Amino acid sequence: AALTAAASLELLHAFALLQDDVMDDSDERRGRPAVHVRLEQWHRGRGLSGSRRFGESAAILLGDLCLIWAEQMLRESGVEPRRLQGAWPRYDAMRTELAVGQFADLAIDVRGLPSLEAVLDVARRKSGNYTVRRPLEIGAAMAGCADPLLMQLGRYGAAVGEAFQLRDDLLGVFGSPATTGKPNSGDLLERKATSVVVSAYELADAPTRRELTALMHSEELDEAALERWRMLIIATGALERIEDMVAFRLASARKYLADMPITDPVRAALSDLAAACGVRWQ
Repeated sequence: AALTAAASLELLHAFALLQDDVMDDSDERRGRPAVHVRLEQWHRGRGLSGSRRFGESAAILLGDLCLIWAEQMLRESGVEPRRLQGAWPRYDAMRTELAVGQFADLAIDVRGLPSLEAVLDVARRKSGNYTVRRPLEIGAAMAGCADPLLMQLGRYGAAVGEAFQLRDDLLGVFGSPATTGKPNSGDLLERKATSVVVSAYELADAPTRRELTALMHSEELDEAALERWRMLIIATGALERIEDMVAFRLASARKYLADMPITDPVRAALSDLAAACGVRWQ
């Protein structure tokens, strides 16, 4: 029952990724064509017109099905209703945060120069909570954990989730596509207001800011321009700044973990989770 309940969150994750790839116009996911691209190719192979729109529409519908199936799978997991009752408020909050965060991510644009705190708030809502914090709280609630422990797990999960997203921002610019399974130029090409891009602007001197602004507003970015943008990010110290932010959040998570009244095997598993989320692939 517990394994089925946990697996239901994979369907929720699939929903988020399916629709995020459409909204971000991302062609790849985990080293393979994104689902909407594969559906577009299938449709075009049948000699039909409007294949791009078909692929995007079908992927959105598939995402909706995953969202429905996720709740159904959790509800029918075999977990006792009284235990599920304590999890539903957090499950509902997780879905709401995900949708609101996704909208905020669409609305925010690097050319509007949002603050770093605004960018982190969007990331926290869009991915940090649903990847780590809320799933931990949901599992703990189903296990019957008391409210104080739920709060401690929430603080730990929030810190790890933020570290996960910050690392993802770094990989979105400097990661190796061969190991991450996604391009390392998408965030720059889409002018996404990530923590890396915004930090570079905040830390830059006046001449560098002018150059960054020109890149942000450029209609076309070739590989030379993208590489120049990466070099400027490094030169401003933004890369080091985000690495420090990741390290700080992981240290905070370990502190929260040390104070929790949990068994050693659980503590070790959560410690490993924090390390994996903070490092991931280069």
